[in-house]
Amino acid sequence: MDEEDDEAFQRQIQQAMAASLADQANADASATRNPALSPPVVDLSSTEDESEVQVVAVTARKDATVEVVPSVDARSLPLDDQTSASAAVQSGFLGLDRKAMEAERQARLKRKRSISPPRLRRNGRIGGRSPNSVENANTSPSAGDDVVPVSERSTLCAPFTRDATSASSPTPETKQDPQSATATPLPSTAPGVQYRHGVVRKTWTFGFPRKDDIKIEEVLQKEDLKVAVLSAFQWDLAWLLRKIDMNKTKLVLAMQAKEEATKAQYRAETASMPNLRLCFPSMAGNVNCMHSKLQLLFHEDYLRVVVPSANLTDYDWGESGVMENMVFLIDLPRLPSHRASPTANRERLSFFGRELLYFLEAMGLERDVVEGVLNFDFSETNHIASGGSHAGESWRRTGYCGLGATVRQLGLQNDGPVEVEFVTSSVGSLNDQFLQTMYLAAQGDDGMTEYKWRNPEPSQGRRKKGAGVESESEKAQKRLSEEMKKTFRIYFPTSETVERSRGGPACGGTICFQSRWYDGPNFPRALLRDCQSQREGMLMHNKMLFARSHYPRNPKKPPSQGWAYTGSANLSESAWGRLVKDKTTKAPKLNCRNWECGVLIPIRGAAPDRLPGESGGTSVAKMDCFEGKVPVPMRVPGAEYGARRPWFYARVDS
Repeated sequence: MDEEDDEAFQRQIQQAMAASLADQANADASATRNPALSPPVVDLSSTEDESEVQVVAVTARKDATVEVVPSVDARSLPLDDQTSASAAVQSGFLGLDRKAMEAERQARLKRKRSISPPRLRRNGRIGGRSPNSVENANTSPSAGDDVVPVSERSTLCAPFTRDATSASSPTPETKQDPQSATATPLPSTAPGVQYRHGVVRKTWTFGFPRKDDIKIEEVLQKEDLKVAVLSAFQWDLAWLLRKIDMNKTKLVLAMQAKEEATKAQYRAETASMPNLRLCFPSMAGNVNCMHSKLQLLFHEDYLRVVVPSANLTDYDWGESGVMENMVFLIDLPRLPSHRASPTANRERLSFFGRELLYFLEAMGLERDVVEGVLNFDFSETNHIASGGSHAGESWRRTGYCGLGATVRQLGLQNDGPVEVEFVTSSVGSLNDQFLQTMYLAAQGDDGMTEYKWRNPEPSQGRRKKGAGVESESEKAQKRLSEEMKKTFRIYFPTSETVERSRGGPACGGTICFQSRWYDGPNFPRALLRDCQSQREGMLMHNKMLFARSHYPRNPKKPPSQGWAYTGSANLSESAWGRLVKDKTTKAPKLNCRNWECGVLIPIRGAAPDRLPGESGGTSVAKMDCFEGKVPVPMRVPGAEYGARRPWFYARVDS
């Protein structure tokens, strides 16, 4: 590092300290004021810096019987970290310790920069040198990142942080891998419309070359970020605030909280932060988890809509080098002032825009935030669809019913076989009945087919059949089960894959499965495939569904090659719901226990290479039809489990 770079680095440190101390003074002054006083409400159609956001908690619906779920879920942590997690809950879920943060800044002054990644052991973990080094890769942490000592971070594990004597450094300029087929612009931290038609990227990961990936700094583009509406299941607010300029940006955080006492606690913990407001989506009925990860990033001239699978933590965004996620993002330019009519703009919204607004309103976001979205151009979103799960009454727009309806809305429905590859970081108590609903949704069914099998019309229910004679619905279910054995694959890592990963078992705390479910008599064990990353040794927190339909070999109209879902929903009934008959109204009702959010991306056009179908008269696109459009993070075809067993997070004991 030359003398000029060293002086520039010292100036950055001094400026950061000055800004932080100014924030501290402002926070101390704010703490003496009444936190219940309402600040002015922002008009998101304005580009003025003086405006401020206010978001109020949504009123809980009737018959709320949900227990409070802590924001820091110790069950998702390795056993060694559960004690520290409990301590974190007791000291405040946001984990803001200003004294410790100031000590950390002082310690950083004594460090020297290094752009070298930590040395790897031969097994890929931190330690001795590895013959498979990544010296020429863009592997340094993001520019301006601060690496906090492991004992001070709210991470599950941190085996790939740098030495205690090294500090963060700018990332050297590195061109994208020339083999990448993605025809979208390279990510940049500089503000501006980059992804007009939308793009899906992997999260950047420390220790790997740049290819089809993006860093959190490149997502946020903080230079002119006015308002950021963020939601997540797990939070590291101290880390997040280092990525955002709180002198410029107003934050709205959608968080999980059921009881008023919990909401009051969270408000008290953020009362000294005048630019931060909280939103608490309804946890009424059987809803018990705010799991969606939607981001709305309002810039001077555009709105960036982001749907990641990553929580707002350093390890989910690749900074520990052990976990990868997926991110969808699209940039919507601001409409000209003469079109700033929320009512008229709402009427012109695409299907994507209508579903997005439906989800935002269901979350309980303040009206000015929702209407602010209407000041941006959704005209380039007709080819994609968004959606979310919640405890609403419009069941056809929610869960697997909403997925099937969206497939049909985009013209992707198909009555024939569908090849399904589902990548999940958490597996629920699965059975054939639930998987049938997911498979039918992939064909474009809105949930009613399987619902009618379980709830036949009275005339059908009274119809008697002879001994050993199957009904038509029973025959259909049996055919579907046999079809799924050939076409439905669930990607989840084996125990060996986690143990041999770069971070090892200690970093498998957010990959969840229970042995009692896997060993149950009705669990579809034959559908599991070992989930191994394309990036050697990485674990996945992805939630993706890749679908490829079988079509006649010479169709009159060229069909789509397939479609992909990416978002926050794992493969479980809690995430996707269950359609039941309401005991009072006798009408269909979808029970969803989670808030989820995701995006569906069609893969249009005829596939250059197709595989013959089982019947011989059909064909299906290969998985490489997604190349350049949606990254396929896992190795395909995935290996069958055989005698191996899945990773069970409860096994972490060292």
